[in-house]
Amino acid sequence: MDIRIPEVGESIHEVVVSRWTKKDGDRVSRDELLCELETDKVALEIHAETDGILRITVAEGQTVTPGTVIGQVEEAAAPKGKAAPAAKETMVKAEKPTPPAAAKPAKAEKVTPPPATKSPAQPAAPAPAPVSAPPRSRDFGPVERQPMTPIRKRIAERLLAARQQTAMLTTFNEADMGALLALREKHQAGFLKKHGIKLGFMSLFVKAVVKALQEWPMVNARIDGDDIVTHNYYHISIAIGTERGLVVPVIRDADKLTFAEIEQAIADFATKAQSGKLELADLEGGTFSISNGGVYGSMLSTPILNPPQSAILGMHAVQQRAVVRDNQIVIRPMMSLALSYDHRIIDGREAVGFLRQVKDYIEDPEEMLLEF
Repeated sequence: MDIRIPEVGESIHEVVVSRWTKKDGDRVSRDELLCELETDKVALEIHAETDGILRITVAEGQTVTPGTVIGQVEEAAAPKGKAAPAAKETMVKAEKPTPPAAAKPAKAEKVTPPPATKSPAQPAAPAPAPVSAPPRSRDFGPVERQPMTPIRKRIAERLLAARQQTAMLTTFNEADMGALLALREKHQAGFLKKHGIKLGFMSLFVKAVVKALQEWPMVNARIDGDDIVTHNYYHISIAIGTERGLVVPVIRDADKLTFAEIEQAIADFATKAQSGKLELADLEGGTFSISNGGVYGSMLSTPILNPPQSAILGMHAVQQRAVVRDNQIVIRPMMSLALSYDHRIIDGREAVGFLRQVKDYIEDPEEMLLEF
């Protein structure tokens, strides 16, 4: 049985064999995990489809294309350490392609160079530098080098594109979290007992964002060529940090979900992201993003757009701050909010109005009609 790289999606053209869980020549069982793959968007696993002996033909770290055979499971046991001929041939092709035979150069006619002049001797001109890749920077101490993973390279490309291809601007506000914290504390026990999951900040912000998007539809739109596409649905992308890098799975039709369903969806995505089991479909179709830097202690930041989306909300840590209420200085739990947006499609009035609307819903959460 061939072990073949699956067709993941039209936008994925390269796959890295990140880890083999078994060694060449090991006996494996049906449905046993054989190897882990990594693309620029998701991590994948390949399991054995039958019992047999594993023959590895593409080593860890190799980059291949979908459809490539990276090994076999031989149903009939072969002598240990001696791969089948087909596997050996595949190994040669995958790891070290045979270069074409060089043609013999034609016999060149001998040309006598002109006599040297008596001008002062000059050093020979240096050979032209290789122009295909920039030179590496110098190191002035011990370092470690490792190639960027496909996911990390993709993140770098998308962040750079967001800076270069959009007119990104950020507006700020802050929300008094007192009412929301009190509401959550009051209903947390009942919510947990009824739904089996805790009520967090994120579901409350998702609901606030959806209601604000319904009032400011251009924030939920995108540019497609010369067209403005306004989405009549609310697929909210939630940024989740993992060891492999940042992933942004999508909560679909968030306007139709209860708070408990949103909390469960976020928990499921976090589990799948940390274990590398997110699927391509989990990451596609978002119309607006939310990033919570507050879980890492961030006080304030300017989140970067998640193209082709036109806006992203940044949440931050809740801090006790001195603020003025009714001409009195009081201490309140405050959160800084940041909305980065593409100024080509969203005007300042719309961006500020949207963020103010989110703030109002957070400061008066009863308006969001919590389902407990």
